[in-house]
Amino acid sequence: MVRRHNNQLPDNIPQLQNLIKRDPVSYKDEFMQQYRHYQATLEVFKLHPDQNDKNLDEIVMFLAQVAQCYPDVLEAYPQELVDILQSHHTVLDPNMRMSFCRALVLLRGKGLLSPTDLLSLFFSLLRCQDKNLRTFLQTHIINDVSGINAKHKDAKLNRTLQNFMFNMLKDSNSRAVKMSLDIMIQLYKKNIWNDAKTVNVIATACYSKFAKVKVAALKFFIGKDPEEKESDDSDSDDDEKLTTKEVVMSNRFNKKSRKREKQLLKVKSLIKKQQKKKSKAPNFNFSALHLIHDPQGFAEQIFKTLERANERFEVKLMTLDVISRLIGLHQLFIFNFYPYLQRFLQPHQREVTRLLQFVAQAAHELVPPDIIQPILKTLVNNFVTERNSSDVMAIGLNAVRAICSRCPLAMDEDLLRDLIEYRNYKDRSVMMASRSLMALYRLNNPDMLRKKDRGRPTEATIELKPRKYGEMDTKEHIPGAEVLLDEKKKKKGIEVDEDGSDSDDGGWVDVSGDEAEDSDEGSGAEECQDEEGEDDEDSEGDDEECEDESDEDEDMEDEDEDESGGGKSKKKKEKEVKTKDEDIEEKSKKAAEVCSMRILTDEDFKAIDAAQIRKQITVASKSRKRKIADEDVPKGELVTLGDIENIHKKRKHDKAARLETVRKGQEGREKWGYQDRRQNPHSSKTNTEKKKNKAFNMIKHKIRGKVKRSFKDKQISLRNHLLKMKRLK
Repeated sequence: MVRRHNNQLPDNIPQLQNLIKRDPVSYKDEFMQQYRHYQATLEVFKLHPDQNDKNLDEIVMFLAQVAQCYPDVLEAYPQELVDILQSHHTVLDPNMRMSFCRALVLLRGKGLLSPTDLLSLFFSLLRCQDKNLRTFLQTHIINDVSGINAKHKDAKLNRTLQNFMFNMLKDSNSRAVKMSLDIMIQLYKKNIWNDAKTVNVIATACYSKFAKVKVAALKFFIGKDPEEKESDDSDSDDDEKLTTKEVVMSNRFNKKSRKREKQLLKVKSLIKKQQKKKSKAPNFNFSALHLIHDPQGFAEQIFKTLERANERFEVKLMTLDVISRLIGLHQLFIFNFYPYLQRFLQPHQREVTRLLQFVAQAAHELVPPDIIQPILKTLVNNFVTERNSSDVMAIGLNAVRAICSRCPLAMDEDLLRDLIEYRNYKDRSVMMASRSLMALYRLNNPDMLRKKDRGRPTEATIELKPRKYGEMDTKEHIPGAEVLLDEKKKKKGIEVDEDGSDSDDGGWVDVSGDEAEDSDEGSGAEECQDEEGEDDEDSEGDDEECEDESDEDEDMEDEDEDESGGGKSKKKKEKEVKTKDEDIEEKSKKAAEVCSMRILTDEDFKAIDAAQIRKQITVASKSRKRKIADEDVPKGELVTLGDIENIHKKRKHDKAARLETVRKGQEGREKWGYQDRRQNPHSSKTNTEKKKNKAFNMIKHKIRGKVKRSFKDKQISLRNHLLKMKRLK
């Protein structure tokens, strides 16, 4: 007789586990039998903890699975496993150690073990020489802390775990320190532990004695913030359309000309650039850098470790990057940092563009110009010389511009004029880099330039006042708010001129700066407009070239007037300065009045933005009152590497790059070539379509017939045709 094996309780543990979960009361005796067997096996295992006991492994997982069914019996079971791991974790077999940890994770998921006890145990187990176990523990710690803080943050638990981690970073085991640091970084990136305490604990690892720990901490401060999901861009598109429409409507004119069309194109390009800047999120980990409690002391301590230690060059670069970001963001004073970088500024230096980036990042307005000027002169002497290649010269000029954009007072007037002489250099990359430097000081401090290099002044640049060292330009009102008063007058039927005064000329605003303008412009202006379509950055230099050509005669006339009638020109200048100051005071009063009397809406801010954009293209002629500039040169918190390596030169593309551009151009269009336009794809084709797939020998006689025939051949063919028709009749 065959014995049935369907029911072998209590030896069949998986079946018993299933039955206990369904009916715990009925199978309590079988469970107690297995529990007693577990206790006996455990006592034997404690005598030889380094051995692998598969029987104990199965029973431990079985008890962890059914622990919620008998909580009173298994009340001490979690603590037994914790005690075994705490006392024998260094000698346990890897498989047994992993089984005990998995059982504790199951018990934690069922709520039979507090998170503090388990996580503190797992942190201590990170010292084990078992990579699989450390990876498992890291994943569980991150998931467990994330689950605890999912609905609301548990401040008490987080504080306890952070204190424990702070002690772990001081451990002598490098693996445990590195794993603890990785866990804290992952929790920060998940926005769970994103407070100042976590950041400052990670900051202490930047001067750790372990190289891997130090590199991980430095990468954290250099790395990027977690990218957020891109929101719908419909709102930004609508804002761009509204702003463009407002600017176009405010620049209506009776007579169309090429010059006015170009000015409207400039307005649209300015709006697009501003929208791009607003839509771009910060790429770098600003939040972590801003949460450091003592940035000055932190930067000084890192710099000391850098000077004393002999690290690899890559680690030095990361350390210099962090220090330069701290100096630039918090406007710190570490004067030894600049001479340290100065010795590396050579064209042949490895990663020299990054070093130039660090110099620019460490420059800010509060650094004394005497500290920056030596490094600026070294940069010019080593890079901006004709013995170097054009690319080296362009990179040097770009680095000078990046430094001067953050610390304008570092530039000497004589040095600036020497560098601007490269604006007509034979190489395009050097020429564009020099012109970008000239454009920077046109917006920052035009007085440092020669009169012919200042370009045609606009309403946004005419009233720029150069600030002295440590001087701040603060305003108690919103710049440009006086435009709202003009809008109010227009709504009441009062026509307003550009300067804010009432007028009777129909209210058309002329942005050209001249009362009458011929429709035909010079060929130079047309060439400049054609070149604008190539790329935005090149067009800036082309515009400057056109402005230089157009203003050169006017500047020479002014200089002659100054030389011939010195007293008269001085009186004129004094009068113009008084007019400027009066206009500034009047505009400030109007703007303050608007800001104090009403709450500005979104439409008001759009009108102010449109007026500010209009100022950037409206030429301030001598016959018109000049307006105050309310916008400073936009400065980012950090310098990107593209600002230094931005060389205006068309590179030769390889085959892969050309194919990539071709593929991008083919996206979103119909397939090129012949298209089968039959409604029924199974229907027959025409003879013309069939001819394309035939061999040449089959159709060469028809192709030959297309050749121009002689008169005699035509007679013969006509005769044959007539004979054939006669036969058919």
